[in-house]
Amino acid sequence: MSKIESIKDLFMHELKDIYHAEKQLVDELPKISKKVSSSELKSALEEHLKETEEQVKRVEEVFDKLGESPKAEVCQAMKGLLEECKEILKEDVSSEVIDAAIIASQQKIEHYEIASYGTLATWANEMENKEIAKLLGITLDEEKQADEKLNQIAMHGANERAMK
Repeated sequence: MSKIESIKDLFMHELKDIYHAEKQLVDELPKISKKVSSSELKSALEEHLKETEEQVKRVEEVFDKLGESPKAEVCQAMKGLLEECKEILKEDVSSEVIDAAIIASQQKIEHYEIASYGTLATWANEMENKEIAKLLGITLDEEKQADEKLNQIAMHGANERAMK
């Protein structure tokens, strides 16, 4: 980790962290999707994978606008959240319970991303970089929508099926 002496340094550290987080998610979402039995959940995860790939590009655009090369710093939080998901997927339970577990783990991931992008967008605004704040705000909105979609899938059938 590079030395942090200013809000700009902290911003760069967090940007590198979320860059790594998103790249981890791009690698793992296809594996997670294979474990899903609900077609609605599978579709939501596949859609979010495409969105995540665009989010990686958007983070790279932020680096570019800052005159920096895209560089990742290991995101331990995402690493842990994905590891937790993988552990659940090893359990010998019904496919309905796996779906509910995947929704829960993906919502944890969305909440981490919402916190990260919300913080980055706020800092960009405070550093008077409206263009970067706008880019980060687009991703923040996408993460909120993904969380809401997962919530709707859970509330409208997935959790009920897992209870049976």
